[in-house]
Parts: sequence; C-alpha cells; structure tokens
Amino acid sequence: MATPAFEELVEDFEFLEDWEDRYRHVIDLGKAMDPLAEPLRVPATKVDGCASQVWLHAQFDGGKLHFDGASDAMIVSGLIAVLRRLFNGLAPAEVGKVDAKAELGRLGLNDHLSAQRSNGLRAMIERIRETAAQEA
Repeated sequence: MATPAFEELVEDFEFLEDWEDRYRHVIDLGKAMDPLAEPLRVPATKVDGCASQVWLHAQFDGGKLHFDGASDAMIVSGLIAVLRRLFNGLAPAEVGKVDAKAELGRLGLNDHLSAQRSNGLRAMIERIRETAAQEA
C-alpha cells in the first residue's frame, strides 16, 4: 500500500540506471523540501537513534498525516523526503499497515544504506508510526 506520490517516486527510480544516480536523486528530493522552521527543531521533535540530527514534525489535517522534517545530513534530508512520499496523506490507521521495509526495498534503499543510516531510517519510521498510533 503506497501513496500515489510514492508510486511516482518508484517510477522515477526505474529510469535511473545506477545507485549513484538514485543517491543523487534522493539528495535532490531533500534539497527541494521546504526548510523546517527553527521553532520546530526542539527535543520533542528530535528523533533519537539517528547518527545525524533529525527532526520530524507531524500534523493531522482532515484526518490525514502530514509531516515535515529536517536533518543536518543531505542524504538523511532526502530520506525524510522519501518517507513523506510514503506516509503523507494517509489516515493514522493506514500508517501502521504500510510495510515500509518492502516499499523502500522497491527503491533499492535496503541494499545501499550504511548500517547507521538504516538504523536512523528505522528510527524515523518508528517515530512516524508512534505519532500516527497516538492519533488513531
């Protein structure tokens, strides 16, 4: 179960020949995000378990999840952008049903991230799921 925005990203990745191109695309996605306002970069929005600094700020609008985020690492900002495409627009009950590992596997991310980045990605996904579960 993936959002149309994530399906579009999967299609984009199919046209990228090698992992370096995909890696650059992920970084570009992060650069294209609006910056997270400084007042939202607080301990309550900081994600533990990431090697870099990561903040995720979630809101529910019309019963749908919408989150923004930021990181001090370019690739992590890109991963936040990928997660936004995977989860934004879903109802809180739908968030927990997404097999994030399988969906991200469609992009090849599981095979190309360092152990630290993979742990950070799992921590971000867990934060998103916890936030949605509290709202459900």
